[in-house]
Amino acid sequence: MMTISKPAPDRIDVVLSGLLDAKATGHALDDLIAQSEGLTHGTMLYTVKDFDMPTLGAITAEIARMPGLLSLLTRFDRCAVLSDAGWLRAAAEFEGAVIPFIAIKAFPLDDRAAAEAWLAESDDDDSDEMAENYPV
Repeated sequence: MMTISKPAPDRIDVVLSGLLDAKATGHALDDLIAQSEGLTHGTMLYTVKDFDMPTLGAITAEIARMPGLLSLLTRFDRCAVLSDAGWLRAAAEFEGAVIPFIAIKAFPLDDRAAAEAWLAESDDDDSDEMAENYPV
């Protein structure tokens, strides 16, 4: 299941838990795209609990929405990922390293306060960190 909420005008929260199928994924991604419409310099808190690998249908639903999802990424400056799965945190950090226009940082699931604090930092606070994401 994937739930999308907008706790602030410049923030989207995504909670991912359990099994993702085509129908639920499609509705959630459509909701994510709609709720982020018009957003600029936003932040996202992505929480992953009890993760199951998505079904083939869920992956197909995501691929079908790829153009909208790629443009969605440009609306956000920062994304914090909360997860107990080390490999998911590592994958998130890798994405942050290869996508230059969004800072992605991963945190353990029980470290929500640190994730929230990082999301609240101004862009000026991470100018050195962002410089590390750009190849020379």
